[in-house]
Amino acid sequence: MGMTMTQKILADHAGLSEVAAGDLIEAGLDKVLGNDVTTPPAIKVFGEMGASRVFDKDRVILVPDHFTPNKDIKSAELTKCMRCFARGQDITHYYELGQKGMGIEHVIIPDNGLVFPGDAVIGADSHTCTYGALGAFATGVGSTDLACALVSGSTWFKVPEAVRVILTGRPGPYVTGKDIILHLIGMIGVDGALYKSLEFTGDGVKHLSMDQRLTISNMAIECGAKNGIFPVDDITVEYIKKTDPERFTRGDYKVYEPDEDADYSAEIRIDLDGVPLTVALPHLPSNTRPASDVKDMKIDQVVIGSCTNGREEDIRIAAELFAGRKVADGIRCIIIPGSQRVYRKALDEGWLEVFDDAGCVISTPTCGPCLGGHMGILAEGERCVSTTNRNFVGRMGHVRSEVILAGVPVAVASAVMGRVAVPGELKEA
Repeated sequence: MGMTMTQKILADHAGLSEVAAGDLIEAGLDKVLGNDVTTPPAIKVFGEMGASRVFDKDRVILVPDHFTPNKDIKSAELTKCMRCFARGQDITHYYELGQKGMGIEHVIIPDNGLVFPGDAVIGADSHTCTYGALGAFATGVGSTDLACALVSGSTWFKVPEAVRVILTGRPGPYVTGKDIILHLIGMIGVDGALYKSLEFTGDGVKHLSMDQRLTISNMAIECGAKNGIFPVDDITVEYIKKTDPERFTRGDYKVYEPDEDADYSAEIRIDLDGVPLTVALPHLPSNTRPASDVKDMKIDQVVIGSCTNGREEDIRIAAELFAGRKVADGIRCIIIPGSQRVYRKALDEGWLEVFDDAGCVISTPTCGPCLGGHMGILAEGERCVSTTNRNFVGRMGHVRSEVILAGVPVAVASAVMGRVAVPGELKEA
C-alpha cells in the first residue's frame, strides 16, 4: 500500500523507507515553535531535565503574541521568562513586540520564510497545523513535548490515518477559505477527522490563494485533525520564492506527492461553487449555517484579525468593503493586522485610514480577543461576529457571551449593518 503526503514526510524525517497509519515513530524536526502561553512551562521542564542548550538556536522559533502588548503583570512575567530564555540561548528567531517581522505566530512564520514544503514542524499551539498549506507536516503539541523537542530536535508521533478532501469548482463571490473550512467542519463535526490528516486535493485547489489555504489548514484542528496539508503547486512556489529567495534558490526543500494507491480512511468531496457564505453559531465551529439564513441576529462587536484571518488579503478585502461606509451605531469593530508587515502594508495602502474613517478601532498585531486575552473582551449577554477560529463557551469573555465565526466579507457587512449580514446587502445600505 502506498503512502499519503503526510506519511511520506514523517517516514523521511524518521529515517524510514515507509510508515503506515498507527505506527509509532520518532522523527527529526525542522522547526520547533513556542509562544508566551506555552513556552514558560516548557522552559521550566527544560531546566528540570538538566538541559543547558537548545538543540539548534536557528531552528527554534519563539513568538510572544497571545497576551501582547502585555495586559497585566502575569502576562508581562510570561513574556519576560520567554525573553530571557531567548536571549540566554541566543535564539535567532525570537520576535519581540515592535520588531521587524513580528506579529501573530501563524501569520509571521510562513510569511518570514521559516517553513517550506516538506518540512516537519511542531509548535506548542494547536493551530500550528496552519503550515500544511505549504505542503509541510505541521502539528500542535503540549508544553512538555515542546521542552523535550527543544533539547533533542525530535519528537514522537503516531502516524495518522488520512482523509482525502477533494475540492472541485471555484468559490463564488466573497466566498473565502474561512467559508470553505467552516463548511467542511459543519459536514463532519468537531471530531470528524480526529487524529487524522486532512489532505486537500482536486482541481478546486488552484482557485485558492495561499492566504486562503493558510486559513483552511489553520482550522483543520477544529474538526480534530492532526494536520491539514495542501499539494505544492505554482501558487506555493511563487509564495516561497518571495518569503525566502535564498532557500528557494538553493532548492533546500522537498515536494511530496501521495502515491496513487495511498490509503485513505475516508473521502470527502466539496464543490466550491456550492459553498455559501457560512457562519458558525455558538458554541461550536461545527454549528454552521448559511450566513443569509441568520441575518436577523443582532450583534455588539466585530473582530477582524487573528492567525486565521489577519493576513494581507484579509485586511485588503476588509478595506475594500469598508470604503465609504460606516460601522453601525452601537457596534464596536476591532481590526487586528496579523503582523507588523501587514500593518505597514495597510498603512502604506491607506487601508488604516479607511478603517479609521469607518469608525473601527485598529490594534497592533496580537491574538488578543481570540482567546479572551484582551483588546475586545465580551460582557455577559454580548454577541460578536469574529474572523477567529473558535467560538466555545466563554472563549472571548463572559460564559454567557456569544461568538459567531465568519469570514472577512461577512464580518464587514455585519459591522456596517449592525447584525449578521452578507456583502450583497451593502449595496442596499
